[in-house]
Amino acid sequence: MKEVEIRRLEGIIEAVLFTMGDSVELGKIATAIGHDENTTRKIVHSMMDRYEAEERGVRIIELDNAFQMCTKKEMYEYLIRVAKQPKKYVLTDVLLETLSIIAYKQPVTKLEVEKIRGVKSDHAVNKLVEYNLVCEKGRLDAPGKPILFGTTEEFLRRFSIQSVDELPSLNPEQMESFKEEAEEEIQLKLDI
Repeated sequence: MKEVEIRRLEGIIEAVLFTMGDSVELGKIATAIGHDENTTRKIVHSMMDRYEAEERGVRIIELDNAFQMCTKKEMYEYLIRVAKQPKKYVLTDVLLETLSIIAYKQPVTKLEVEKIRGVKSDHAVNKLVEYNLVCEKGRLDAPGKPILFGTTEEFLRRFSIQSVDELPSLNPEQMESFKEEAEEEIQLKLDI
């Protein structure tokens, strides 16, 4: 492919990503430029590398077989000089615990989260939905049709991972240690 043609395709990709704002699936980008997904992925990755090398203020990130144009984190301090400072969400220990359960067990119902945590989790799940870190992923085929929750693209962005497959795995020894700690905590509560 000629350099002129590659630059034209990059211009189309850049316009699509800039205009859409959110992530755009690789297949849709490929359709837009009239090429197959492998060629499209190579062009986007080449753009990503060049943006990084040229120290631009924006970058392209990959999220679950989709791409999104966004501002580099290093530019944040300059942006707040001209824009109202965005609201920062605080993830408390309760929210992080609930988010971890949803991330690892998804899709999961609120009842399953509560069984694992041992306490009501309505407020925590609702806050995570409000923060756009968790969303409804469907309904369980059971009486009452409870809502199934899972993580969002925003979760992937905030934690700088491409998919939930990149979440760290717990080794069996850690799991056993956690179980023992939980059993000891339950026993302490029963003794009181």
